[in-house]
Amino acid sequence: MHTPPSNPPARLAGIVPAVLAVAATLVLATPARAQEQQVNIICSVQAEWCNLIQTVYGKTTGVKVNMSLKGSGEALAQLIAERANPKTDIWFGGTGDPHLQAAEQGLSLEYKSATLPQLHEWAQAQAAQSGFKTVGIYSGPLGFGYNPELLAKKKLPVPKTWADLLDPRYKGEVQVANPASSGTAYTMIATLVQLMGEDKAFEYMKGLHKNIQTYTRSGTAPIKAVARGETSVSISFVHDGPGEKMQGFPVETVTPTEGTGAEIGSMSLIKGARNLDAAKKFYEWALTSAAQELGAAAKQFQVPSNKGAKVDANVPDFKKIKFIKYDYAKYGASAERRRLIGKWEKDVNSLPR
Repeated sequence: MHTPPSNPPARLAGIVPAVLAVAATLVLATPARAQEQQVNIICSVQAEWCNLIQTVYGKTTGVKVNMSLKGSGEALAQLIAERANPKTDIWFGGTGDPHLQAAEQGLSLEYKSATLPQLHEWAQAQAAQSGFKTVGIYSGPLGFGYNPELLAKKKLPVPKTWADLLDPRYKGEVQVANPASSGTAYTMIATLVQLMGEDKAFEYMKGLHKNIQTYTRSGTAPIKAVARGETSVSISFVHDGPGEKMQGFPVETVTPTEGTGAEIGSMSLIKGARNLDAAKKFYEWALTSAAQELGAAAKQFQVPSNKGAKVDANVPDFKKIKFIKYDYAKYGASAERRRLIGKWEKDVNSLPR
């Protein structure tokens, strides 16, 4: 197992002072008023980014930020459970499909930000598609993480295609999240169905099931396991790789040559939010270029949705990746998500390994 040279909290502490000065320009509430405010956020990006947002926004505005970290599938389940008495004001990050489902189910609030014209077309399209009940805040491609040291030790090739992962030599060497709790894993199912057709995609996932070591709860757990030498290969969003590598872990990423999908990470205001004014101010702040650059500061390397945000050199080059034409409307619908996850549970997850 590989040990990193330093621990995440120490690195994060070093980042905060550097970004506070920039973030101070983003204060959207007067300090006297802000002291009375709080905002309850479900955060579905990696913990380092959630923590940095909480620290920077709290210190620069005086607003008390109550942050709860949950995968996007878990977040949606919580919002459904809380529908009659919402405890959440805003949901930040995580794959866009569950955000679209929340919009469809009336869990989120229509809101048109004045910042929309400053966002990339794909982010604006996400907003329009949801009736302006969600908005795209970043995008990132699905692919594979792998540990080159483990692969070399076990004499395994680097997987370059979806088909490669069916090789019996990878038995017990692959991790992916459970689609019932993870938006990453649901994006995988939706990608495979669109790439191969539904019948072939489910045959593929049955074959893949034989090689799966474990289905994790969160979408980021598999690539962390790869980085730490606990498994050889993960199916992950490839933007989660560079941050692990920068911590000193042996991890590389690749996107499958047959084609892959991409997430549009999203943000939604919650209908019935107890702190709606504070939530709207956070929402506007989160769409600014400086706020979006905190992602890279926290070693998270998605493409920011604000066209003015600097794109870090570690962000995957979308021009070099073969993307499918992902149908966000169809696969972001609640009924389709339920159907596909139910079919996966019945036809794939129930099989022995």
